[in-house]
Amino acid sequence: MYDVVVLGAGAAGLMCAMEAGRRGRRVLVLERNDQPGKKILISGGGRCNFTNLYAGPEHYYSENPNFCRSALASYPPAAFIALVESHGIPYHEKALGQLFCDGSAREVLDMLLDECSAADVELRFGRQVLEVSKDDSFRVVTDSGVVEAESLVVATGGLSIPQLGASGLGYEIAAQFGLRRVATRPGLVPFTFSKQDLEFFQILSGISLEVTVRCGDEAFSEHMLFTHRGLSGPAILQISNVWKPGQAVVIDLFPKVSMRDALAAAHESTRELVSILADYVPKRFAQAWCASFAPSRPMNRFTSEQLQAIAARLHAWELRPAGTAGFGKAEVTLGGVDTRDLNSRTLESRNVRGLFFIGEVVDVTGWLGGYNFQWAWSSGFAAGQVA
Repeated sequence: MYDVVVLGAGAAGLMCAMEAGRRGRRVLVLERNDQPGKKILISGGGRCNFTNLYAGPEHYYSENPNFCRSALASYPPAAFIALVESHGIPYHEKALGQLFCDGSAREVLDMLLDECSAADVELRFGRQVLEVSKDDSFRVVTDSGVVEAESLVVATGGLSIPQLGASGLGYEIAAQFGLRRVATRPGLVPFTFSKQDLEFFQILSGISLEVTVRCGDEAFSEHMLFTHRGLSGPAILQISNVWKPGQAVVIDLFPKVSMRDALAAAHESTRELVSILADYVPKRFAQAWCASFAPSRPMNRFTSEQLQAIAARLHAWELRPAGTAGFGKAEVTLGGVDTRDLNSRTLESRNVRGLFFIGEVVDVTGWLGGYNFQWAWSSGFAAGQVA
């Protein structure tokens, strides 16, 4: 009989386990993969973007945007940074408050495992959960036996990157115990386009531009990457969290330059339009864009009105993605266990005593750039204080 069984040895699960263990609780972590923290190890290009200096409630999406406020306040980025520093792990700020290990993501995972070991947490890998039930205690049936515990913490993650072992187990457990679910969909995911649009993107595959992408009321200014399937890169991944099928995205290809002024200044020139654009973007992009949207000719052969129309399109290029690359390429899962059924301070079910949901399985999704890891640390810490 354990005090706490944690399902999932990812970021949130390990954080919760070590915190509960520090309180003297007898903790068991069950992980379906043959090793812990697979998502930690691949994050940030293998260097783990483990938090963001500026993480706050305004950087998260949820049906209840204020739900994450309490957990983030109880365990802010500074708290995790202090833990990293206490283990002597060197790190750096890459951009926009994003903190990465100087070395390998393995250092963050090893830190969490060391903390779990120090707190006498037991970890079992390669364990498949077959059934969960509750009477006086929680009973978890696995493919290698049955365990019981006073508290059950579900840290099974979402549906993103199924090749790393993602599953819908957490949602199934939530439904079994009467918790509601906000519809799930891929988040922080590349856009795909219809066959008639795809040739344009394939021609430009590999080109990256610094842009501002808008959808509805949201806008992000970062890099955009053309791929053989469509569009990716930080700006696209960010905006994908708010995009809905059928919606347009509007891209400012020159967020730091007024093309109205630049084209007007070159109006009397005999230089070709494509040459003018190539002063600011890769020539391959300028050629493809002109071929599709504004056939190039000497600047002095355009009217002022034509140049103004070209500039307007360059600053507001409207595209309609056909869809996204799906959960296989998504970094996170939007939606999940409905926060209305959870205590925002402890992440415990409002109706089932001792049942907790933390991390990605909950309807809280952060921006790209360390925000989702911070939610894992904060929600894991919150549950670990009381489970």
